[in-house]
Amino acid sequence: MFHTNGSCFIPFTDDVKHLDVPDNLDITSLDVHPLCRRAAELLQSYLTQQTDWKHNFGLNDETDTAIIGKMFGVLVVKNASGELGFLIGFSGKLAGTNQHKYFVPPIFDTLSNEFILNKGMIELGEINAQIRALEANDKRECMGEIHALKKQRKHHSSSLQNKLYGQYVFRNAEGREKNLIDIFAEVSYRNPPAGAGECAAPKLLQYAFIHDMKPLALAEFWWGQSPRSANWKHRQFYPVCKEKCVPILRHMLS
Repeated sequence: MFHTNGSCFIPFTDDVKHLDVPDNLDITSLDVHPLCRRAAELLQSYLTQQTDWKHNFGLNDETDTAIIGKMFGVLVVKNASGELGFLIGFSGKLAGTNQHKYFVPPIFDTLSNEFILNKGMIELGEINAQIRALEANDKRECMGEIHALKKQRKHHSSSLQNKLYGQYVFRNAEGREKNLIDIFAEVSYRNPPAGAGECAAPKLLQYAFIHDMKPLALAEFWWGQSPRSANWKHRQFYPVCKEKCVPILRHMLS
């Protein structure tokens, strides 16, 4: 449906010459640029018609899988040849995976078979199994060993978390890189928020900078049913999230 020539860059195929092209990306603006609206229309048309994968957004009568709405993003860019087009991305996973044709890839692929934390997660499971076995024993002499294992588990879990955060490395336009730990330390976060780095906006900018593209306009919209705990509405546009994305984007756009 999209003509990408093997990359994630999607050229505008219709006439958008009448639309103004912004000089630089402004993430503080609450207005959705007309070029972003056109890109979003094309993406939404693809989401409605595609048969490449199956995901239950709660828009049809599917009942065999959990309903999971999703935030999608579009980034209007100029490529290295000066051609105007856009990139598309999604937050987290889509249809059980984090990589799909046409969409920009994740910052760090946690689903890869070579995922650096696999060994650590196995070790954490072994510690939990030891704790459960000792707790089932219910003998007073086991309490000290249980306490020591829980302390070991806490240290191991924290170490694994930091290893994961260290794998999320973000590049800015000048090629400077920072990981999640460094970015959020600068804004006095003890730890990065859960899910940081998995949103559409950082993925889109990362791809643009790696492939020598100039970002011009960004927009994100919700597709599907709203989660019970949120008021996101189908097809509605939203600004980038302040807690998870703004610190990352400040670095990427500095």
